[in-house]
Amino acid sequence: MNEQMKSSRKRKMKMWTEWWIHMLGYSLVLILTSKLFKDFIIDLSYCGVYALLLSVVIYILNKTIKPIIFYLTLPLTGLTLGLFYFVINLIILKIADWILLGHFNIGLGITSIFMAISISMMNFLLEGLMIKPMIRRVEQ
Repeated sequence: MNEQMKSSRKRKMKMWTEWWIHMLGYSLVLILTSKLFKDFIIDLSYCGVYALLLSVVIYILNKTIKPIIFYLTLPLTGLTLGLFYFVINLIILKIADWILLGHFNIGLGITSIFMAISISMMNFLLEGLMIKPMIRRVEQ
C-alpha cells in the first residue's frame, strides 16, 4: 500500500509540475508576442491575470480539442510534411479568442501565424528539454 501511495504522489507531482511549466511557457510567449505586435491584443491589467487565464484555456484546448483536430487533419498534415500543424495551433488560438472575448484578440494576419508557430516551437522545446527528462528522472 505504501508503494502505491508513493507512485500516486509521484504521478500527481509530475502532472502539476508539467502543468505549471506549460502555464509559464504559454504566458511568457503570449506576453512577449503582445509586446512585439500591435494587432495581437491581450489584456495585461491585473498583473497579467488574463495572460495566465488564456494560458489555462490554451492548455485545456490543447489537451481536449487539439487531438481531435489533429486526427481530422492528419492527411493534410502528412501531405504538407507537417507544415499544416501550426494551423491547428491557429485554430486553437481562435477558439481561445472566442472564449475570452474582450480580453484577448488575435487577427488573421502575420501576427497570428507567428503566434501559432511560436506556440508550436515552445511546446516542442518544453516537451523535449524539460518535461520528458523530468518524467524520466521521476520514473527511475
